[in-house]
Amino acid sequence: MAAAARLAMRARPLSCPNPGVAALVVRDNRVIARGWTEAGGRPHAEAVALAGLAPEGLREATLYVTLEPCAHESARGPACADLVAAARPARVVAGQRDPDPRTAGKGLARLEAAGIAVTLLDDAASAASLAGFLTRQRLGRPWVTLKLATSLDGCIALPDGTSRWITGEAARAHVHAQRAQHDAILVGGGTWRADRPRLDVRLPGLETRSPQRVVLTRGTLPEGVTALPSPEAIAGLEGVQYLYVEGGAQTAAAFLAADLVDELHLYTAPILIGEGLRALGALRLASLEEAHGRWSLAERRQLGSDQFTAYLRRR
Repeated sequence: MAAAARLAMRARPLSCPNPGVAALVVRDNRVIARGWTEAGGRPHAEAVALAGLAPEGLREATLYVTLEPCAHESARGPACADLVAAARPARVVAGQRDPDPRTAGKGLARLEAAGIAVTLLDDAASAASLAGFLTRQRLGRPWVTLKLATSLDGCIALPDGTSRWITGEAARAHVHAQRAQHDAILVGGGTWRADRPRLDVRLPGLETRSPQRVVLTRGTLPEGVTALPSPEAIAGLEGVQYLYVEGGAQTAAAFLAADLVDELHLYTAPILIGEGLRALGALRLASLEEAHGRWSLAERRQLGSDQFTAYLRRR
């Protein structure tokens, strides 16, 4: 299931508006087929994995899928529960139950009715690979990642606002790879007016993966750039499961104060700025107790001379 969850990352974010799901077919301890949700959401992972497999090759096989096979038919394709039931693998293992009320247990029930052994896991790796979809279903908003690039002493710019470049080339390439995995990227109005950032992906071969551009402002923006009046308005971003928040100390603080940040990406350069612009504005904490216990370490790696650290919000 962990291997399937890693494979599911290939679907992100191109599978939107559908979740990025992956499936592995295993027989005699060997993977004989695999698939993930294709661009635009179809075909689904199960359909890709099962395509071309002879029925006799499935009778003793197990299908591992990160999300319960869908039970609702669509004009875009058949229900995966029906496809799997017709293929008749010996067993299906699902990493997460589908919270979509059109499926929500119905897919697994349909497989059991077809005589297929079913195991439902509450698998953490599957949940992580589906974070955007699950957050949309449960909270009505996208999964939010906040990125901050700072000096060792927590500054994002010199006193005059100069900030190019705090981190090195390897860290900046990593940021562009992160952008390519998100549906939309957001900066504050101040950052937009001061820097006019391109907010695109500039890695060779990934230029077409540039996310939607969003600015936190009540002002007028050019065509193709979406304005949001408040952090809470991210719930109205259509077709966005993963949102990457990049620019501005006040914007970062606003999202943190609203408790809308699910993942925190910190890029720390080995430099000292001293009297400079701080990474965050006021968070309106009443006491230090409110600051503790909110974040858990998820990843740490070296990127050239810079340190990358990722934290997940504890909820």
